[in-house]
Amino acid sequence: MVCPCVFYIRSHLCSKKIINYPLKAKKEEKSAAPAASKSKPSAPAAGKATEKTGEAVEEFEGGAATMEELMRTRAHFHKVGENFKTDGYVTTPKTEELLKKHVQAVGGKVVTRFPPEPNGVLHIGHAKAININFGYAKAHGGMCNLRFDDTNPEKEEEKFFTAIEDIVRWLGYEPAEVTHSSDNFQQLYDWAVVLIKKGLAYVCHQKVEEMRGFEVQLSPWRDRPIEESLQLFEDMKNGKFDEGEATLRLKLTLEEGKVDPVAYRIKFVPHHRSGDQWCVYPTYDYTHCLCDSIENITHSLCTKEFQSRRSSYYWLCNALDIYCPVQWEYGRLNVNYTVVSKRKILKLIETKVVNDWDDPRLFTLTALRRRGIPSEAINRFVAKLGLTMSQMVIDPHVLDATVRDYLNTHAPRTMAVLNGLKLTIENFEELNLPSELSVPDFPSDPQTSGTHIVAFDKEIFIEKTDYRSNDNDKSFRRLTKSQPIGLKHIGLVLSFVREVTDASGNVTELVVRAKKLTAEDKPKAFVHWVARPVSAEVRLYDRLFKHKNPEDPVAVPGGFLSDINENTLTVLYNVLIDKSIGNSKVYDRFQFERIGYFCVDRDSIAGKLVFNRTVLLKEDAGKN
Repeated sequence: MVCPCVFYIRSHLCSKKIINYPLKAKKEEKSAAPAASKSKPSAPAAGKATEKTGEAVEEFEGGAATMEELMRTRAHFHKVGENFKTDGYVTTPKTEELLKKHVQAVGGKVVTRFPPEPNGVLHIGHAKAININFGYAKAHGGMCNLRFDDTNPEKEEEKFFTAIEDIVRWLGYEPAEVTHSSDNFQQLYDWAVVLIKKGLAYVCHQKVEEMRGFEVQLSPWRDRPIEESLQLFEDMKNGKFDEGEATLRLKLTLEEGKVDPVAYRIKFVPHHRSGDQWCVYPTYDYTHCLCDSIENITHSLCTKEFQSRRSSYYWLCNALDIYCPVQWEYGRLNVNYTVVSKRKILKLIETKVVNDWDDPRLFTLTALRRRGIPSEAINRFVAKLGLTMSQMVIDPHVLDATVRDYLNTHAPRTMAVLNGLKLTIENFEELNLPSELSVPDFPSDPQTSGTHIVAFDKEIFIEKTDYRSNDNDKSFRRLTKSQPIGLKHIGLVLSFVREVTDASGNVTELVVRAKKLTAEDKPKAFVHWVARPVSAEVRLYDRLFKHKNPEDPVAVPGGFLSDINENTLTVLYNVLIDKSIGNSKVYDRFQFERIGYFCVDRDSIAGKLVFNRTVLLKEDAGKN
């Protein structure tokens, strides 16, 4: 058998330049030889590069505005039942019959699956996998299963099953079925017996270290009698060997050169679903393709690192004379200034660098949700990046730009003062001002947006940074002893009268005079403010790591834990917020005018809201 063709797409990714080439590959002759063999990569296609510099890269070659558009216009996969037309697909005398039964079983519709391992929470890279698998099925009127690849019982916890399912639904997708690889343990075992009987699998006693690498010798047990392997495999199942004493291996060579991958290993660990029924568990390489076949998956969509497993994928299905899906690969999504490895995140938690899997400084999806990033923005972000075979390494500001664009039209405006300075309007009674005013939730669209009520009083608070005692800096546009400012939304102009200071000489209050705004007397700047405010806690987050790649041993020789940004979290305990948002719920999002976008955190309690900063505003500093 000649293994499937290998697609290569060149991509150069850095902070100022991103190039993606469209997916394209040369055809390769098909064959049905009995063993997998290596294939040569096809030449990369010439493509038109997209280059953009600046704070954010807004467009990518082959990207789209939505996942549905991307999956309809950019995902050029095979039609259901036409598996044999794809490059590198291997046919057998039974292929035609099996494909007919398959098409009948799925009703001619697309069936995909998202198969996470439930040993940790999902991260930003999984958002791409979820969107591609669920998105492709949705765009073509099909269905997508959520399948838990639960074949490593010592690493799996119920909380991860729940969290994964929750996140899939949060991203807007409903699984057609929630399945488990463990649903098929008996069938997988029976098929392993069939492979032994066909002389395509054998029980081996080599240690793990003896099987590692690419220049390993063939196992001395490779040619042991079939009956002997059958008995030994049953002994493995019945617990007659210790862990590591025996494995079941398949007789094939992978594209990457590795020989005879392991299909079963011994683990004396209870399974969360089957309990102590099994002490032999199938590996990913063995399980994945067979579960795809059982579920009649039409398109097995996975990231590029599984490309080297494609030959074993096809080999196993054909060796067992069962329906063989088509495996398609796409490039992984990674983000700079973070780590997504479950082991490394656990280390961050254990060393108390972060608090938990959903700490807003992480790029797990639960963390991004807690930070206030909407699922819709994540889906748009993935769609914008496009569908290529290139691994993409993206700076966080690209995600921030997408989030900002979404929140600009979905997060109501409100006013909050992070570090307040009290102002007393000495002529308040003379002006006959209202105690409350109605302010549009979206000032740029006041006619169609909702409104909220804002309190106003003789005493208000502005940011301390919006006042300077020294008015020598002519570039400073806000309140000074000689320069007035305007108040947003109420049409008032305030002028300095005097400072009130404490015993140490610190300014604690300003006395000001107010007058109505006129076209002839417009101040240089308008500032936000609050009156009769509610106190809240605000958490300001920054990048967790100093270097783009904290796992790079050259840039960070001390390891990722030595690269922690010491100023990654600032907590403000007495932020003054407008009382109109005092009863907000967890995950409610707002734009604090002139400051940024914020989200209510789950640590909030009655009478004390906690907000996480989601993203800064992209605003001209001159407006301040």
